[in-house]
Amino acid sequence: MNKTDDQKFIEYIEGTQEKYGCLLHAYVFMTNHYHMIIETPKPNISKVMHYINGSYTTYINKKRDRSGHLFQGRYKAVLIDRDNYLLELSRYIHLNPVRTHIVEKPEEFIHSSYASYIGNRKDDIVHHDQILKMISKDKKTAPKLYREFVDRGIVVDLENPLSKTYGGSILGGKSFIKQALSRLKEEVVGRKETSHRKLLESAYQSDVIVDAVSAFLGVDNKEILNDRKEYRNICIYIMKKYTGMTNGQIGHIFNDLTFSAVAKVYQRMSKAVEENRTMRKKVGKIISSLS
Repeated sequence: MNKTDDQKFIEYIEGTQEKYGCLLHAYVFMTNHYHMIIETPKPNISKVMHYINGSYTTYINKKRDRSGHLFQGRYKAVLIDRDNYLLELSRYIHLNPVRTHIVEKPEEFIHSSYASYIGNRKDDIVHHDQILKMISKDKKTAPKLYREFVDRGIVVDLENPLSKTYGGSILGGKSFIKQALSRLKEEVVGRKETSHRKLLESAYQSDVIVDAVSAFLGVDNKEILNDRKEYRNICIYIMKKYTGMTNGQIGHIFNDLTFSAVAKVYQRMSKAVEENRTMRKKVGKIISSLS
């Protein structure tokens, strides 16, 4: 984005805040994509993003006398556990221009909310309080401490927090993920506009299945995921037979088993369940517990 387009995009975000009541915690506008941390007190993220992207697309098309889509594909939205990941994610986003070698220091990049965090610029559309309070309760020292926090990320190889997302859609600890899934499963998984609903549903199912097998066999989840092939194979059989999960999705859960390895496990287990009464009874009881 150039400076004029950048300002126009900010105007649309400001209009979105007034229209839908969302809060913008941080942003970085790159040349061909952007990152934002948005809080939506109401469950209306799809409306928020449609308004922003739609308004900006109309503006660019009119400016360049063109038509059609401006953004390639659909936006990617991730639900974040703000208590544990908001601060870390804000730093990672603000350092995006540094990682891509556009600038040496994040404050040199003008298409970003970072300068407003450290007091170099006023930015009325950004809600700074939540993140700065995580650094310090003292408003006077918080900007300086936040700058030091971000600067430390320049000299180390930071892991992308979004690489830890569960099912491609949730970033948080185990308890947060379970709460989010139980709260959102009915209203989110069934919506057509949810880009990751199939994967989210699969992730939910796999977690429940592993827990059920673990409880029935009296073993720790780690034994199922890493150590005991018999336990793992039961999980793979149930996931493959009773969910819509693909071989690739199942393989990813069990230390990145290949597509063909998952298929072979399922074939062997299908035969075992058919021919072995004990195995058939065991699997049947686990299925009943899931039901």
